Amino acid sequence: MALAYRILNVFTVGGDRLSGNPLCVFEDGRGLDDATMQALARQLNLSETAFLLPAGAPGATARVRIFTPSYEMPFAGHPTLGAAHVVRSLQDTGDRVTLELKAGPVEVRAARDRWTLRAAKVPVARQPEASGDELACMLGLPAGSVGRALWIDTGVEQLVVPVGSPELVRAARPDPARLDRHGRPPAGGEAMVLAWAAVAPRQALARFFSLEHGAVLEDPATGSACANLGGWFVATGAPRPVLFSVSQGDAVGRPSRLGLAVGDGEGIFVSGEVVELGRGSFEL
Repeated sequence: MALAYRILNVFTVGGDRLSGNPLCVFEDGRGLDDATMQALARQLNLSETAFLLPAGAPGATARVRIFTPSYEMPFAGHPTLGAAHVVRSLQDTGDRVTLELKAGPVEVRAARDRWTLRAAKVPVARQPEASGDELACMLGLPAGSVGRALWIDTGVEQLVVPVGSPELVRAARPDPARLDRHGRPPAGGEAMVLAWAAVAPRQALARFFSLEHGAVLEDPATGSACANLGGWFVATGAPRPVLFSVSQGDAVGRPSRLGLAVGDGEGIFVSGEVVELGRGSFEL
């Protein structure tokens, strides 16, 4: 059984084709069961791997399933943008597609190779049980360095933690035990935390941490967390529109740039450049 795939980088920076977050998209996931999809994602060991399937929902262009090496995600940003890029190529759809994800339908549009998604749902916010100083300790930062942290869900729930300066974002060194204790959603699931700070007007620096097999992992570029940052602005009553260029990935040698826009309504939009690097096939 031959499985065609494409390798892409998403949220690339300034024409650097080897920046951004790597992604594998399998062109046709029909005939693959859950265990095989999970095994392929584990084989590739990228932050996420996407599988394209025929659409089942009315109005959808394609269905997409997204796997980390350990579990399936209902929504993730860079696989959504990368999958849209591949769907356009395969189906000659033009610059607008609607992807059917587990979190719901997501509309994605392109201007050449810059793709923009609208967050899967209206943001839901909740207060963390941990205090600000406990969260600072979780990130390896001094007491008093954390602002108003919130659990935000625009498709997948994550903890959004503002800190006092870009230098504090760069200095973060999460403690695995505390990340496990304070970084898991109240309803259960994986520990996922976004630490961010404003750098200048309309510019932010972010780092995204998760826990896997007891080890802290850092993602080069996290579209779902960028959408949740937009949800944080909505939940905290920030003046809108909100427009930010978010820098991520420098700490792991994969500089990435994500665009965030929050309009006067409830729409949250995340954008970035997508580059296809190569194609191949797996034999199973």
